[in-house]
Amino acid sequence: MPRINSLAPAIPAESYISPDWVRQEKARLWSKVWQMACREEEISEPNSFYTYEIADESITIVRRPDMTLGAYFNVCAHRGRRLTEGCGKMKRFHCRFHGWQWDLQGKPAVVVDRNDWGDALQDEEISLMPVRVGSWGGWIYVNMDPDAESLESFLEPAKSMLDPFEFEKMRYAWHKQTILPCNWKVILGAFNEGYHTQTTHPQLLPHYNDFTYSKAYGRHSMFGATQDGLFGQPSPRLAKPERDLRMGLHAFNQEIWDTLNAITSEEALRAGERLMELPEDADAMTIYAAFDQFHREESSKNGTPWPDITFEQVMAAGTDWHIFPNMIFLPTPTTVLGYRARPNGDDPDSCIFEVYSLQRYKEGEAPNVKLEEADHRSPEWRKILSQDFDNVGEIQKGMKSQGFRGARPSPVQEQAIINFHAALDGYVGKPA
Repeated sequence: MPRINSLAPAIPAESYISPDWVRQEKARLWSKVWQMACREEEISEPNSFYTYEIADESITIVRRPDMTLGAYFNVCAHRGRRLTEGCGKMKRFHCRFHGWQWDLQGKPAVVVDRNDWGDALQDEEISLMPVRVGSWGGWIYVNMDPDAESLESFLEPAKSMLDPFEFEKMRYAWHKQTILPCNWKVILGAFNEGYHTQTTHPQLLPHYNDFTYSKAYGRHSMFGATQDGLFGQPSPRLAKPERDLRMGLHAFNQEIWDTLNAITSEEALRAGERLMELPEDADAMTIYAAFDQFHREESSKNGTPWPDITFEQVMAAGTDWHIFPNMIFLPTPTTVLGYRARPNGDDPDSCIFEVYSLQRYKEGEAPNVKLEEADHRSPEWRKILSQDFDNVGEIQKGMKSQGFRGARPSPVQEQAIINFHAALDGYVGKPA
């Protein structure tokens, strides 16, 4: 694991805007690190496959007939043609150039006119090259480095802290993708801190004390509300910071439901309405514990019971997690709002960005969600995400200015950004 210095100096603009960084990341990061490729539900049936693209590489993940997972570099061993695109089902890999085929174990099944080679063509020489594959929480991860540490080791200590949420029992509610005019690290930086809420999302301040803390956990990190930064309580930045917490908590959930369509749920809204059963002078912890209980009860009524997780575990997990290198999500016991950013070819000023919502559903009632493409300027993105998208292109432009001396993240509220770049430097180093 790379050594991480929490007191890192200013983050240089080169890591966001330099083509040299793109090349170094391809060579030293993406080829060496565990990275989330897809969700298990996207290849849940025998013979299903998913094609994952990262930088110049393409990897095909398959669900074999015995339900085990396999992953292979998506390239024909004969002349180098890509074998799959997108997702679907197949009994064999098939090259549409010369017709060679491989089984889902990556072994050659058909070599057209194989006798042409006599005894010179051995199976091990033309088998598909495997990629390491593993899963956690319903996400499937790949790693191109055969000597890398195990996925379980890589994910710690975040894995142990987050396992009680049982993410593997959630399914897509929606899943969208867009191209953003910024480096992949710029958009990740917009979502692994809450410090920007007071300016970018001012509509949340009447319902949310926005002061946060941020912590590093190895190469991973998180942020959460400070002890006084409770959902439902107005920000002290406002002129009138006092509010009935019962009403504020319900209003916060309603605002998130209307302007994000993720993180919260209809069950949470009903739980918020039930807070009016409590006395007006109930203390904050009583109100939060009651909301937790009401939410559990409403979910159970709907046939989607909570995981075996305590109120204390939920609070300790905070608000937002960054799993190195390019995965961010906001967990609750019944939902997840997730993000993934990837480089868009060799262009340091562009990235592929995905947003998805996961929820717990009754068995067999999860919707059949397909990835949707949407322009980042489209009105179909709800208010909160549109506000974030408005920033990132201007950030990318600004980092090219002679007047920009490097990013200066807050050591309290943006420790996750400091930690991410320290971990990244441990892989990439300083480009030549």
